[in-house]
Amino acid sequence: GLPYHALQEAYTRVLMGNIDLSRLVFPSRTAGGTVESFARRALWDVGLNYGHGTGHGIGNFLSVHEWPVGFQSNNVPLEAGMFTSIEPGYYRDGEFGIRIEDVALVVEAQTEETFLTFEVVSLVPYDRKLIDLSLLSPEQIRYLNSYYERIRALVGPELRRQRLEEEHAWLQASTEP
Repeated sequence: GLPYHALQEAYTRVLMGNIDLSRLVFPSRTAGGTVESFARRALWDVGLNYGHGTGHGIGNFLSVHEWPVGFQSNNVPLEAGMFTSIEPGYYRDGEFGIRIEDVALVVEAQTEETFLTFEVVSLVPYDRKLIDLSLLSPEQIRYLNSYYERIRALVGPELRRQRLEEEHAWLQASTEP
């Protein structure tokens, strides 16, 4: 069978790409295709890649893949208020596949000039057993910890309100720093 560390490294590198794109600050009106490589870099560093798009617009009226927002070359420039998926992945034929998909809102960054960034709104913890922390940079770990704090602050009270104590305990364990 497949060595566990190969799966763990692939998952971690996909997560690194997800984080690197999610925390990116970029000039207003930048096309998604211009920043898409940030999601691939951690895989490219070791000669891996994925053969699908990195994300697509998320619309209303049940249009899950809503053009023209996204990360391909024919998409419109990103603007505050747009929703997009951020979903790098990696597939090894006949062995396994990984895709880490978040939904993100394009928002103005806290910068002097008008720059943009993403605010991940899916608020779901990642699989801790598959993360090799030794591969993550301090910035990526800081991002994860702050994301987990947001999940606890926004989802935790709602689980408590619904008296879902088992689920709340799982959330707390899954979002430990």
